[in-house]
Amino acid sequence: MEELVREALAARGIDDGVVAVGEFNPRGHSGGMFAGGLAGDAAGGLLGEAGSAAGLGVGSLAGMHSADARSGLPETMLVGVSATMVYGFAAPTRRSEPTALVFQVPRADLTARVHQRVNVRVLELIDTDSGSRIELEGNRVPLTHSKDVIDALGG
Repeated sequence: MEELVREALAARGIDDGVVAVGEFNPRGHSGGMFAGGLAGDAAGGLLGEAGSAAGLGVGSLAGMHSADARSGLPETMLVGVSATMVYGFAAPTRRSEPTALVFQVPRADLTARVHQRVNVRVLELIDTDSGSRIELEGNRVPLTHSKDVIDALGG
């Protein structure tokens, strides 16, 4: 992931050494999946066991995509941290080449807050002057390296 972000930065003419990269989703991603699954299961259950199973799957996907759309952020992002900046790139998977630079914020004006949840860590990147926030969630699965980003930000 680090190499993918380094190459994406270089392709945009940015010469900055990233120290950590992790995969993140918009805040609410997993909660939307859970809520959608419950609603889909209940609605599909009216048609029997098969309807319940189908409703659970469809509802989970719909809830997840709905939460992502409300956030205004891409469904999956690679977030890179350097000594001076935090970069967010849209990327379909953690192995995919980033498609767009979604945000680039200076660390000097940034406060990072972390909230521990059952299956995710919520990372808030807060602009000290304006109070504006970028809210992300990182899966606790070590393969995503979201904890590496949080640690690099001092979270």
